[in-house]
Amino acid sequence: MPADKLPAPPHPLDRLSAADVLTGRAILEKAGLLHDSTRFAYVGLEEPDKQDVLEHVPGAPFERRVRVLLLDLADGRSRDVIVSVTAGEVESVREPDPDHDGRLPILDAEFELVEQIVGADPNWRTALAARGLTPDRVRVAPLSAGAYDHPAETGRRIIRSLGFRQDHRRDNPWAHPVDGLVAYVDPIAREVVSVIDTGPQPIPAECADFDDPAYVGPARRGLRPIEITQPEGPSFHLAGDVLHWQNWSVRLGFDAREGLVLHQLSYRDTDTTTNTNIGTNADTNASTDTGTGTGQDRPILYRASIAEMVVPYADPSPVRFWQNYFDAGEYLFGRYTNSLALGCDCLGDITYLDAVLADERGEPRRVSNAVCLHEEDYGVLWKHTDGWTGASETRRQRRMVISFFTTVGNYDYGFYWYLYLDGTIQLEAKATGIPFTSAMPPSGANQAFASELAPGLGAPFHQHLFCARLDMTVDGPGNAVDEVQARALPPGPANPHGNAFTLDRTRLTRESQAQRLADPGRARAWHIINPDRPNRLGRPVGYALYPEGQPVLLADPSSSIHRRAAFATRHLWVTRYHPAERYPAGDLVNQNPGAAGLPAYTAADRDLDGQDIVLWHTFGLTHFPRTEDWPVMPVDYAGFTLKPVDFFVRNPALDVGAASQGTHCCGEHD
Repeated sequence: MPADKLPAPPHPLDRLSAADVLTGRAILEKAGLLHDSTRFAYVGLEEPDKQDVLEHVPGAPFERRVRVLLLDLADGRSRDVIVSVTAGEVESVREPDPDHDGRLPILDAEFELVEQIVGADPNWRTALAARGLTPDRVRVAPLSAGAYDHPAETGRRIIRSLGFRQDHRRDNPWAHPVDGLVAYVDPIAREVVSVIDTGPQPIPAECADFDDPAYVGPARRGLRPIEITQPEGPSFHLAGDVLHWQNWSVRLGFDAREGLVLHQLSYRDTDTTTNTNIGTNADTNASTDTGTGTGQDRPILYRASIAEMVVPYADPSPVRFWQNYFDAGEYLFGRYTNSLALGCDCLGDITYLDAVLADERGEPRRVSNAVCLHEEDYGVLWKHTDGWTGASETRRQRRMVISFFTTVGNYDYGFYWYLYLDGTIQLEAKATGIPFTSAMPPSGANQAFASELAPGLGAPFHQHLFCARLDMTVDGPGNAVDEVQARALPPGPANPHGNAFTLDRTRLTRESQAQRLADPGRARAWHIINPDRPNRLGRPVGYALYPEGQPVLLADPSSSIHRRAAFATRHLWVTRYHPAERYPAGDLVNQNPGAAGLPAYTAADRDLDGQDIVLWHTFGLTHFPRTEDWPVMPVDYAGFTLKPVDFFVRNPALDVGAASQGTHCCGEHD
């Protein structure tokens, strides 16, 4: 049965509604900013300043604003507009400088348009003819261009296009890359700027029709049903957009660029008698029946999202060296959110939330079942059998899952936020889908930069690098970051037997200092503390960010992608909070020449000690494709964990009750 959904007064961070979209469009039209050739590249909530939100009183009036990015397909002119839905007026209009600020994201409208433009180009048709092909047999992928010093591209909106043969309507084109050929396209001028043709290569004949039983073969047998039921319903409820579950409270948001957004994440600490230094969250609604009891809501995160991701490729060939995709900034992966299906994407007692986005005409578009909410059993939470006292206790771990899935071209990504009974927060990114393919002749020059997946079919090496923006508020906005790591002591008077190791702690006091790499060999972690909130032992309360420590961006510092994706060159950046600093690679990423985002934000080298701070954490995968990744790769995982450190006075999960199943396993004594 679905979770209880309770009414709640309007709030400044409420998710975008159809009324917001329609009203915003009407205001723009009245202001004369819309024409037949105008397309909406982005529509999203213009979030109020943090302090205004924290001071908001439920039921009090507030101003509702939306941000709109408009692109005119006739002349390429772009506008960045702030609209007050409340006042019914356009507040500001800015025209970005495309050569300095970057260009608006790639539109769905350009996907079909680019295929038409390329298919009509005589040089492209000649190149296809040399390969025994005609344009009607080739699908063209519209791909972000990056920023390179090509004189013919100056002042132009550019999309690069690779071709894939499709033998019939259901044939999967990713299996048949038409290699050695790329077109550079100006979708505004509706012309091909240039065609790079290094010569025909054999087109792989491998099939990739993963949805065809004739290709897949008979389904395996013996997998009996697994049924997950909660006869009394889930243990959480929703009050408007606020989710309450087992001491946790979080406001759920959704954005066309970032997808799922978590706001005002807090934990209700019921063990307050021994810790009087507990912060408060004035905007968190009290929970009534989700296990929170009495206590105080302690804020941890003001806002959390996946603010960017980049997929840089390693093939240096003339037709592929430019392959680097920013799936959030260049494509807006939130708008490609899947409608999730019970039993396929989510299993168990599921509650779904819809998302409202805007289509490219500025009309509201509802994505049903965009966000999945459910609980999962997660094994043993804590356990001990004591030989002295005879006590034998076991408690089950459970986690709250908040997730969505998006498809960007050939890859599919799931983002799963987990909340645990012991105060742990975790983010898990799941990467699946189809590897981007290339031809791979036996003596090809790309042998050192790609894997052969099937006869003659390659997949270039690449990375999937995500950036989580974590606007911290651990017991309040005055936070600091300590880098904590292990250090082995050399033998000597302080370590006569050679067994000693200790813990080093370094305060990251300025933005120039807080640009860090992980070091798994030293168990390096970053503690986000509140120096003004000591626990009962006198230590500052905090949460620790535990990185996985996989490689950061591998491209050379002289490369274009290194300049444009500077955020991905470090596992951690820390900045002072500023409401305009939302995206690690900058506001407009498409064709941005670089140095935007975190390099620009940190140039002032602001003080971080005891300030309102934001953490930016890069994590991800370095993918050397395997044969097992074809034709659809099994899910691969990346993520990070936030765990309380000296935040609670003791194990916060001591009060979790014994499991009701079984007759003699938990909480019973002989």
